[in-house]
Amino acid sequence: MRADLGLYDYLPWPGRPKITWPGGKKLAVWIAPNIEFYEYDPPDNPTRTPWGRPNPDVLQYSHRDYGNRAGWQRMMAAMDRAGFRGSVSLNVALCDHHPEIIRACADRGWEFFSHGIYNTRYVYNMTADQEREIIRDAFDTVRKHTGQELAGWLSPALSNNLWTMDLLAEAGIRYTCDMFHDDQPMPVKVASGKLISMPYSLEMNDVIVYNSQKVTPRHYAEIIRRQFDQLYKDSDDSGMVMCIPLHPYLVGQPHRIDAFAEAIRYIARHDGVWQATGREIAEAYHASGAYDAMSAAAKGGR
Repeated sequence: MRADLGLYDYLPWPGRPKITWPGGKKLAVWIAPNIEFYEYDPPDNPTRTPWGRPNPDVLQYSHRDYGNRAGWQRMMAAMDRAGFRGSVSLNVALCDHHPEIIRACADRGWEFFSHGIYNTRYVYNMTADQEREIIRDAFDTVRKHTGQELAGWLSPALSNNLWTMDLLAEAGIRYTCDMFHDDQPMPVKVASGKLISMPYSLEMNDVIVYNSQKVTPRHYAEIIRRQFDQLYKDSDDSGMVMCIPLHPYLVGQPHRIDAFAEAIRYIARHDGVWQATGREIAEAYHASGAYDAMSAAAKGGR
């Protein structure tokens, strides 16, 4: 019986190699809008049902579709005003369903990383070859519609198999958002290649905050500010990463958008903040030698 996932080493802060971000910045802050497409009647998956109500679940489907109709525009405008580019956690089928959203993001220099094909199709019960095909499809679709090469991955509904990380690294993915164990990028143990876990966040994720914790927009803004204040202080010693994952159908609601907009303006006003994309953080991490230094420190501690 294995005691842990076996995907990363334990490496506490004391003695951990220092990370320095480009330009001497202290804290890398990236915003990850999940721009998604939910099928109202997806193929059955025996492990997980997408909808809690019988099909057609008009209520849940249309609520999520709000993000692709109105919510994304408010979210994008708020990010524009604060000077943030997005790293889009993309259900790649959206490229065919809503190319106008893809164009608006691409025109702003936003990054696209993969969140699967549809958010209603999980990798549970897939074979390794079937999962390879999903990864290949994501690369091809994003390249065709944006000209970008995928660097990052967030599995749909955070579904994984034991071989998922190996397949991502094999395909050339540079970072995964499927792990939540640290405030700095960390090496992931894979069969080949160099894959890192990128700090994403469940705590800052508007789905958790609004749908699970049931907080008010004002409280969500306070959560964002407090997360930032602590990580900004921690970054005096070594570069940290803060991520704000969003869903336009939630944060883009009229009664919520101003609180979010004020919170990211607060972050942008601070010196030493690197308003980055996930790809830029991963590239800087590798270029600085942090991957090799962290890997060596972890091995030395065993």
